[in-house]
Amino acid sequence: MKRRPTAPDDDRTESASLQALSEALASLGEAGQVRAFLEDLCTPAELEAMADRWRVVPLLLKGVPYREIHELTQVSVTTIGRVARTLERGTGGYATAFQQQQPRANGASH
Repeated sequence: MKRRPTAPDDDRTESASLQALSEALASLGEAGQVRAFLEDLCTPAELEAMADRWRVVPLLLKGVPYREIHELTQVSVTTIGRVARTLERGTGGYATAFQQQQPRANGASH
């Protein structure tokens, strides 16, 4: 990722910008709205990179070996390794999003 030189106030501005972006995403209530926002916000290459990372998360959480994930998804082993490191040492975003998508384990359905 390209980084611009920072002045002392730039970190606060960058943090506020990321917070505003996070709030915009959180305000969208439906997957279709999020997709439209992402397609407006990101380049096709950025979307592909993010989708590739997300595709390998469930496989890594199941313990599938990197090479097998590569064979199944065609995502590079380097990218798979980066996602794995983030799952281990990141902020927990992947795991939280994955868990949010799982059906309730207690069998409560309406």
